[in-house]
This record gives sequence, structure tokens and C-alpha cells, in this order.
Amino acid sequence: MPFIKSLPENAGPPAVFKQYPDIYGPYSEMSQALMNGPSPLSNGEREVILAFAAGAMGCDFVLTGHSEAAYAWGVERGTLDRLLEDIDSAPIDDKLKPLMHYVRKLAVDPNAVTQADVDAVFAAGWDEHALHDAIAITGRAAFMHRLVAGHGFNPLDPEVSKSHAAKRVEHGYVNIYSAFRKPR
Repeated sequence: MPFIKSLPENAGPPAVFKQYPDIYGPYSEMSQALMNGPSPLSNGEREVILAFAAGAMGCDFVLTGHSEAAYAWGVERGTLDRLLEDIDSAPIDDKLKPLMHYVRKLAVDPNAVTQADVDAVFAAGWDEHALHDAIAITGRAAFMHRLVAGHGFNPLDPEVSKSHAAKRVEHGYVNIYSAFRKPR
């Protein structure tokens, strides 16, 4: 049950986006560019990073929703659980493992990130664009964690998360929330 009584019992971020379209219209455009725009990271990899960062922070709402989005992009079901247990034995490409170690540290203890962490990402073959995208996606996970926790939203039912994930893959982030925007 949300902390704010004007919100419906099953409310989630879209309810807030609808109340504040001037803020969340641009936010959804940023999300679209970050998650579906040009990147060295695939759409599935970006959803894995978002879900993983949220899970590392303890945000089940974002973990659940974006795990399903990753799976909708073709990531093997259960990958997020395995990543959260142990990055090094998770069923992901070895090139992703240093990036995921970086994301975990940035998500959980950002002040502990060092040049050595960045160097490990570059040594694995990632460029500055990929690192930037991982940083921005991790920041997006932190923002959503605070939005969800601050409003007291409960995680979605897994079947509802699957449905939302399919729509996100089909329509992207802007189109899924376009109904929440005021005409300009």
C-alpha cells in the first residue's frame, strides 16, 4: 500500500509519472535514449545492468520489473538470480563480468570505486561509451529505488511484470508512458 493515500493501492511509478508529467516526460525520454538508443551494450545487457544494480541495492520492485524486461530481450531466465549470487559463475559472457563487478560496487558503495575498477572494465574490451552507459543505468536504478521506496510501492506480481516487460520491449520507454505527458 503506498504511503501517499491519494494513490491507488496497486500504484507504481506510472501513477507518479501521470501526476507530474512535466518532470517524468523528460525522464521517460532519457530512459528511452539510455535503454534503447545507440550503445555498445545490447538492450538485454542494459536491462540486466538495471535489474542487477537494483537487486544489489535491495530494490525488489525494480529488480522484478527489469529482470522480466531482460528476459523479454532474450536473456536466459534466472540469470539475474545467478548474478546476484555470484557474478563470476553467472551464465553471462566473460566480457560482462568486470562490468558487472563495477556496477555492483557503484550501486552498493559508490565512493569505493577506483581507477582499478575502471581499468578492469577497459581491459575486458569495453570503451568509454559502454562505461558511461553502465554508470548512467546504475544511477537510473538508484533513482527508481528511491522513488519506489519513498512512495511505498510494493513489487508487481510476476505475471504483471512480464506483461509490462513485453510492452516495454515493443513500445520502448517513451511510448509506454506517453499517455502521462501533457501536450506541449
